[in-house]
Amino acid sequence: MKQRHRGPEAGGEGERRQETYLVGVWLAVLSAFGFSFKAILIKLAYAVPQETPVDAVTLLALRMLCALPVFLWCARSAGRGGKPFSRRDALAIIGLGLVGYYGASIFDFVGLCYISAGLERVILFTYPILTLLFEVLWFRRPVSGYERLAVAVCYAGIALVFVHDLGGAEHQRDIWLGSGFVLASAATYAFYLSGGGRLIARYGSVRFASAALIVSTLATFVHFGVVHSPAALVQPVRVYLLALIMGLFSTVMPVFALAAAISRIGSAPAALIGSLGPVLTIALGWGMLDEPLSLMQIFGALLVIGAVLLIGRKGRQAARKAIPAVVEEAEAAEAEPVGPVSG
Repeated sequence: MKQRHRGPEAGGEGERRQETYLVGVWLAVLSAFGFSFKAILIKLAYAVPQETPVDAVTLLALRMLCALPVFLWCARSAGRGGKPFSRRDALAIIGLGLVGYYGASIFDFVGLCYISAGLERVILFTYPILTLLFEVLWFRRPVSGYERLAVAVCYAGIALVFVHDLGGAEHQRDIWLGSGFVLASAATYAFYLSGGGRLIARYGSVRFASAALIVSTLATFVHFGVVHSPAALVQPVRVYLLALIMGLFSTVMPVFALAAAISRIGSAPAALIGSLGPVLTIALGWGMLDEPLSLMQIFGALLVIGAVLLIGRKGRQAARKAIPAVVEEAEAAEAEPVGPVSG
């Protein structure tokens, strides 16, 4: 029996594939780190010493101002040669941009005025569970036993992290208030994902997300103009620097890094690596913000991550049986992410 010998071309191709996969893994890690670092940057900006600390609306406006040129470039590049938005779709994108990005972002920034970065990221990471619940309500698909289990495990994990922060808080009302704002952020982002599937399949995720982000940016500027004068934009240099890093490193870069990672390793491994987010934020909060760290907090975060991964791994099979058209459209657009997680 003759043995097959692999030529140098085959060996070289295998090495290239391995290198491509490794690059994809590191891009996914970089994306997860960028998303996780956002809450740390927000807390650092709030803590910059000045007579009147920067507020959520001003900081969000500065962040969006830094990222806007990239959004405009993406919208122009993705829209070149594509079909124009219909009036109905344009109105839908405006609505989803206002709710899913502007609403999610402002709720998140306000919530971080009251709670730790670690608790914020754990609550925010529940958006896939909330997306599932919205789909159950909208498409009336049945909920399987494992999905009920995932929801229960997810909120048990949140409860552990919440109790951890509540026990060490001087003002427990702040923990309740901040958690409510961040949960509203996760819910509005989940609403955006649930409502955007058909538009993403029709126009592509980059074009759709860029348009929605531009709408969100304009809404943020209007909000700022209503509640502040232009003088509020005068901030210490450190606030400008943090807003710039936030806009580029924790908004633009993670989106493109995630897109590149998915193209190299696939969406499932990229999602698995992205689940490191809550743990990374908890670790960064402990190391950079002196936030308390406990085994209860870590265990709670792991429960949330496990529940989200369970939904992500098995949810598509259940969805395909109940709403195949929606799943086919989502899979057609799966090669690219739809934007920064919850603002």
